[in-house]
Amino acid sequence: MHLRSKRKLRHGKRSTNKGVYKGIIGAKTIHDRPLEIEGRATIGHWEGDLISGSNNTHIATLVDRKARYTALVQVDGKDTKSVIDALILKFNSFPDELKNTLTWDRGMELADHHRFTEGTEVDVYFCDPRSPWQRGTNENTNRLLRQYFPKKTSLRGFDQHYLDNIANKLNKRPRRVLTYLTPAAMIENHVALTP
Repeated sequence: MHLRSKRKLRHGKRSTNKGVYKGIIGAKTIHDRPLEIEGRATIGHWEGDLISGSNNTHIATLVDRKARYTALVQVDGKDTKSVIDALILKFNSFPDELKNTLTWDRGMELADHHRFTEGTEVDVYFCDPRSPWQRGTNENTNRLLRQYFPKKTSLRGFDQHYLDNIANKLNKRPRRVLTYLTPAAMIENHVALTP
């Protein structure tokens, strides 16, 4: 901080940041997450991420770990204010039974996770660096979504109504992992959800 260039400290090629959450103050690691979440015993534990398109456009994707229920959220930008505002709005449209935790990668779009938790009463846990398998359900869903949102496509033209229709298609698709139930049916077995 005293250098004229104000550059960040450089590290050697073999140095590691494991367990260090740069820029995200007060982050809870995925290793602090309750064990019931690992076993997919209950609904309401979400994995989230952004999918990116051309011209710096993004859509937030949310997937329930147990039911594989998908929600898509239109965001105005990748900055933390835009993402947090959109996620608060979406989570507060869910029934209380679906509002337990959110697991995210180390993206700075959730740097203001405290405001998200205050606005939704949902705790946020962060994955280890370069560990996408720790949100495997969400990574798989993002791959499925690329059918509708190919890479290098601008995501600006899709309104929330269109995103809800795409999520509805995924939620009505039977899944082998759910013994051929649909994610929508799994959720309906637990709560009455309005789209």
